[in-house]
Amino acid sequence: MKTQVGIRYDIVVIGGGAAGLSVIASLLKRQPDVKIALAEPATEHYYQPGWTLVGGGVFKQADTIKSMSSLIPKQVSWYQNAVSHFAPAQNQVTLTDGTCLEYRSLIIATGLSLNWAAIDGLGDNLGSHGITSNYARGLAPYTWQLVQQLKQGDAIFTQPPMPIKCAGAPQKAMYLSCDHWQRQQVLSNINAQFCTAGAALFGVADYVPALQQYVDRYGIQLNMQTNLVAVDAPNQTAFFKQTLADGSSKDIEKRFDMLHITPPQVAPEVIRQSPLADAVGWVDVYPDTLQHKAWANVFALGDCTNTPNAKTAAAVRKQVPVVAENLLSQLNTKPLRAVYDGYGSCPLTVERGKIVLAEFVYGGKVQPTFPKWLIDGTKPARLSWFLKEKLLPPLYWYAMLKGHEWLAAPQYRDDIPSDRHAKPSGNSDAS
Repeated sequence: MKTQVGIRYDIVVIGGGAAGLSVIASLLKRQPDVKIALAEPATEHYYQPGWTLVGGGVFKQADTIKSMSSLIPKQVSWYQNAVSHFAPAQNQVTLTDGTCLEYRSLIIATGLSLNWAAIDGLGDNLGSHGITSNYARGLAPYTWQLVQQLKQGDAIFTQPPMPIKCAGAPQKAMYLSCDHWQRQQVLSNINAQFCTAGAALFGVADYVPALQQYVDRYGIQLNMQTNLVAVDAPNQTAFFKQTLADGSSKDIEKRFDMLHITPPQVAPEVIRQSPLADAVGWVDVYPDTLQHKAWANVFALGDCTNTPNAKTAAAVRKQVPVVAENLLSQLNTKPLRAVYDGYGSCPLTVERGKIVLAEFVYGGKVQPTFPKWLIDGTKPARLSWFLKEKLLPPLYWYAMLKGHEWLAAPQYRDDIPSDRHAKPSGNSDAS
């Protein structure tokens, strides 16, 4: 392919979500004169961890939105277009308007895509007929509306196969809904069901007992290995495929008055079709350094990567300094030393006012931030709710997105191989 002449930058960042904006801020904290371009078409930025609380009647939707322009540092060149093509051999990306950007280093932070089309019959019915999702932009208020209106009937909450962002979010919506119904003394009239494609209530076993207590408390019917495949919206009927113990499957049909859907999730198509993707479409990076396995001057973080951690904002918070330090080391031809341990956190809102604070690293090993005497994450705690409701939102807006890395310092290693890449860093003249 003919090399296209582009606008040159030290660093090009693809995506202005939590990962993209945070890593830009951390890079500028370390090297204020570095020349950065951001490709992001959206004009609004969303605090998505707050959408669970919007759906539970705690936050207002407007509290989770800020303008993108107010969050991007003034010295960053903002291109309001998405990427359409990656050319790592040429150190280039092409945007949807045809603009070509050249880089010395590239950061991919596109997030993932919600695959609503994988659910037959859903179409334009999301947001009507009692079908909602806290994952959909602007629909969490409809979730709260449905919860308030429902006095009796069938409420179904679904979870698709992994990976998904915030694996606890499907349950969070369910517990907050059931808590409201219990407080309104109508829970006994409502048949709440959790239909998950997984074989366990939660991926880290240490937190399952506390969650199971709430399942029992609310009388929730668990349907394991039961995956939503289709809906008949006008007739309020959901269709599932359930995997049985012998490996066979059967089709199940369930009527609903309220259906909270967590959609299947995939890597964005532009990533899947690029030379940067692994066999199933995610950006192929080393799980420790977050450096691309083939292209040494490419890094990725957040939901778009194939690292085996939970896809949460808390994971991004820990990944940001790793990418910032390693990328600047790579730019300055120094060894990479910062490593990410797979940290992720999921504040499971089991009732209004209490949270089970799940924190873990690679391999599902529990790794709490706070001493057990202060917060025992395996048990519901009011202090954890205070953290989620009062502390985390301002920390997100005014610390994480501004380059403050409190409680996020990376680990360091001196034995990271410097020659484990299959390909060089692209053209050496793109500086």
